[in-house]
Amino acid sequence: MGSLAGKNVLLGVTGGIAAYKAPDLVRRLREQGAEVRVVLTPAAARFVTPLTFQAVSGHPVRDSLWDEAAEAAMGHIELARWADLALVAPATADFLARLAAGLADDLLATLCLATAAPLWVAPAMNRQMWAHPATVENLARLESRGVRVLGPAEGAQACGETGAGRMLEPAELTAALAAEDGDGSLQGRRVLVTAGPTREALDPVRYLSNRSSGKMGYAVAAAARAAGAEVVLVSGPVELPAPAGVRVIGVETAAQMQAAVQAELPGTDVFVGAAAVADYRPAEPAGQKIKKREEALQVALVRNPDILAGVAAATPRPFVVGFAAETHDLEANARQKLEAKRLDLVAANAVGPDRGFDRDDNALRAFWPGGERDLGSGAKRVLAKQLVELIAERMRAGHQAEDS
Repeated sequence: MGSLAGKNVLLGVTGGIAAYKAPDLVRRLREQGAEVRVVLTPAAARFVTPLTFQAVSGHPVRDSLWDEAAEAAMGHIELARWADLALVAPATADFLARLAAGLADDLLATLCLATAAPLWVAPAMNRQMWAHPATVENLARLESRGVRVLGPAEGAQACGETGAGRMLEPAELTAALAAEDGDGSLQGRRVLVTAGPTREALDPVRYLSNRSSGKMGYAVAAAARAAGAEVVLVSGPVELPAPAGVRVIGVETAAQMQAAVQAELPGTDVFVGAAAVADYRPAEPAGQKIKKREEALQVALVRNPDILAGVAAATPRPFVVGFAAETHDLEANARQKLEAKRLDLVAANAVGPDRGFDRDDNALRAFWPGGERDLGSGAKRVLAKQLVELIAERMRAGHQAEDS
């Protein structure tokens, strides 16, 4: 049995060509120990028959609000209450629009409104439909309500075009759901996480920053919350919804991030510095927009405060985890950071134009005094769960060493 053992998963399938992958998704969810019930929209049943889903799930398939036998006992409400989590895969542009509008015009849309379970959607559509402002607005509205969006991926599409809009593969979706299912390893702990970039003003309209999207830090915050912790997330400017159950403090500059961290530090058990904090800032930001007059422009920079080292030097100090985003000599640079800043753990990843920043996947290697572990590559949500589990493991090891 996998990490979804004992979970009741409601799988909604809508009418996109990616529906052909849904039976394999059912199989993989069941391999993880989940109990799966499938609900089809009328259009989905044109791609894959209810009999197929009944065979792979072991349960009758629901596809209508007008099933007299089931609805005699308010079956849709019963099914909504039964679910521990709900996933719509594939989720077409049409279904996302109806969900964003709060419509309940078929069984699946009604269940999404009626359930209190966490809801995920795995979009699948043509690249132009995915990029359309209406779809973008609908996704933003759903995310603001706590709906979690998985994907989509980029690649060749059934229409012959190439771009964003492919549904994530069943294995990726299963791993994402499993990563959200916390083990309680940080129950009763208080975790403080930083995420995203900082911005340092050059003039009133320009700033120095970096390519960090904040996705890794937000995934760590969500994983820590799922593991039972009280989580505070100090975030630089990003375009991400707040993780469910996490208190977010928005900042812009490194100085603001340092002040927020210091204010939240008392009582913190674990600090995870995942933010890509600007190392330097302009010494004297211009009061007005700098005009393009000279052939060359020199800007004096001064060092920003080292937030991570400051937390590691605090008394009392929490368990301190840093991140090392490296373009070269990953292990050497990560170990140097571990030692120089007196960290308990450092998570290192290679970054560059095609990896690391502003992506949904990552690769992590963790180092601590006297040990290391390769967490491999995969979705940031999955890696975040593994990192949180490792943090809890190392904290237990430290307590055992103190007691011996």
